[in-house]
This record gives sequence, C-alpha cells and structure tokens, in this order.
Amino acid sequence: MTRITRYDPFMKLQKELDRLFRFPFDLPNILEGEGEELGISEWYPRMDVVEKDKEILIKMDLPGMEEKDINISVEGNILTISGERKMEKKEENENYHRVERLYGEFSRSLTLPNSVDVNKINAKYKNGVLEVVLPKKEEAKPKKITVKVEK
Repeated sequence: MTRITRYDPFMKLQKELDRLFRFPFDLPNILEGEGEELGISEWYPRMDVVEKDKEILIKMDLPGMEEKDINISVEGNILTISGERKMEKKEENENYHRVERLYGEFSRSLTLPNSVDVNKINAKYKNGVLEVVLPKKEEAKPKKITVKVEK
C-alpha cells in the first residue's frame, strides 16, 4: 500500500487518557450489568498488512471468535472488518480473580489503493487468525523489463 502513517509517541498516552476520562461515565452501566466487566469496552484487534507482488495480505488476530461473528465489507475503496467477541457466561460457583481479556464490538477500516481488485477479495479464518487476501489488478502488477545492451 502507498499510505505511510507517521509514528506518534503520544498516541498510546492519549488513548489511555481517553479511557480514564470515559470510565466514570461508563460506571453506571457496568454496575447495572450492561458491561459485565471492564473488559467489555472497545477493543481493536491487532493486524498485519503485507504487500506482495500480486496481492496485499491482511492478518488479524481474532482469538475466541466464531466465523459467524466476523463481518467483512467493501464500500467504495474502504475495506471494513468488524465483529463482536462475546463474553463467556460466568458460572455462579466460579470465583473470578481477574478478567483481562477484552470483549465487545470492534471495527477496523482501511483505505484500499486503486490497484486492488475488489471483486476477487477472499478471506479465511483458522486458529483464531483471519486472513484477507486483496488481489491486485493485472495492470497494477509489476512488469519486468529487460535492458538490452547495444554494442
């Protein structure tokens, strides 16, 4: 892909501050059982995007999800991967000491370059990893040009 994002050293700090300021307003919902645990907030699954000669490959970690809970759509040149990881029902006799895994809805969107053939996008989900293959159009694939040496 041709898009480069500048590193922002304060982004992680900003996200943490946003979470801290949002927490008091979410507390009534959590106490009433709508949030069940603090882990049911927004989460953004990690992903890798790799450009190859003939395709762009996206790998996204979605452990513990089922295929039916994952949605992939393309609108214009925007690819959106969304879904929901549901929290396991707690048993009354279990004594949880810590719940750190995140649950809830997520949505990740990417701007696709014009070189992607949106009609041939395919995806597979195996062992908690979603792989989305974005094939490049024929005219976008690199062509090897040989240089002839004249004497």
